Amino acid sequence: MRQKLLSEGAKELSYEIREIVKKADQLKKLGVAISWENIGDPIQKHHKLPQWIKDIISDLMKQDDTYSYCPSKGMLETREFLAKQTNAMGGVQITSDDICFFNGLGDAISKAYQFISRTSRVIGPSPAYSTHSSAEAAHAAHEPLTYRLDPNNKWYPDLDDLYNKVKYNPNVVGILIINPDNPTGMVYPLETLRRIVEIAKEFNLFLLADEIYINITYNGARAYSLAEIIEDVPGISMKGISKELPWPGARCGWMEYYNRDKDEDFNRFCQALDNAKMIEVCSTKLPQLAIPKILGDPRFKIYREDTNKNIGRRSKIISDILGTVPQLTFNETFGAFYNTIIFREGSLKPTQKLSIKNAEVSKLVDGWVNNADGTPRKDIALDKRFVYYLLAAKGVCVVPISSFCSELQGFRVTLLEEDEETLVKTFTAIRDGIVEYLG
Repeated sequence: MRQKLLSEGAKELSYEIREIVKKADQLKKLGVAISWENIGDPIQKHHKLPQWIKDIISDLMKQDDTYSYCPSKGMLETREFLAKQTNAMGGVQITSDDICFFNGLGDAISKAYQFISRTSRVIGPSPAYSTHSSAEAAHAAHEPLTYRLDPNNKWYPDLDDLYNKVKYNPNVVGILIINPDNPTGMVYPLETLRRIVEIAKEFNLFLLADEIYINITYNGARAYSLAEIIEDVPGISMKGISKELPWPGARCGWMEYYNRDKDEDFNRFCQALDNAKMIEVCSTKLPQLAIPKILGDPRFKIYREDTNKNIGRRSKIISDILGTVPQLTFNETFGAFYNTIIFREGSLKPTQKLSIKNAEVSKLVDGWVNNADGTPRKDIALDKRFVYYLLAAKGVCVVPISSFCSELQGFRVTLLEEDEETLVKTFTAIRDGIVEYLG
């Protein structure tokens, strides 16, 4: 090309959650049946929306105005409904003008980091959700900046690590909170959130909270929203219906801006996000129209409580199966619908493998993890090597934790399988695969 075409930040864009599908598809062509534990799509795992929700959506599709553009920031009635819900928490107060809709949180996340100054950084948790860490690193053309989640302390944030990294890195302008957390299933304790607010105050930062799972908690846990604890610190909450409704294919998410009037620079940042959406004209309209009708229906709360209870029961089942393996660091989950399982240090070695009966499949996997002379590839993380063998030998597709911007070795699974017989079969296969692999 006449000039350099690709930005330095482009190499930071990766999404192993879907990359692993390419490997699985190759195995499917060779006859391997795949159980998908790689992506958080409840519909794919046999969840059925209640008929009353489908009826609301169906009725909206019969209205002519459903097919037109909507206001750039989103439908006013829906933004007013959401602002009222947030204000009812009794914390920070917002209006409909403090809400802007995006085509899913992926769109919102991309926009948020796109308009942050190139030299400024947002520090996020590790293990990191790939969409955040990749977008932040791409904007900075540098590897992601993270604070540690501690697997030996219920996956809670290491607040000393966070404080020191903020203190000694003047380029940090914001702190990312994912609550409940993806990929760990951890729910931030109230005292932890309050300490993060204190750190933001001390260093004049803004807070960015991904709260897509805020209403998915179970087994006695309660997630506190950023709106409840932010006080007068500038902040943005990211929310959506992909997981909660769930309607992932709707690609419908929104940002709520908090305390815009407290900082002029932050207010200009929020205005830039609104302007970016205005240039695109608007976000998808149909799901916006559905939000007040569905979330405002008294049946929705009962439906969500029952669904959360089912996820909590599955969390216990998985704990009973995998929590007994001594070479694993296992934490029971209380929010979202994932669990991150870590191999204890020294458990994984580059020579380990699983027996694979199909010679063609075995040859394919060996080619993924070994050099031509049969020696292990040094550029393949040890947990990714395990994941490839598990996929080929047991037909279970999980995601390596090294792909979540982490030095830890492990894998992420979902808690979504509605058929409990299939759930038990899948996680028993994972356990048996671990025992064989480590043995």
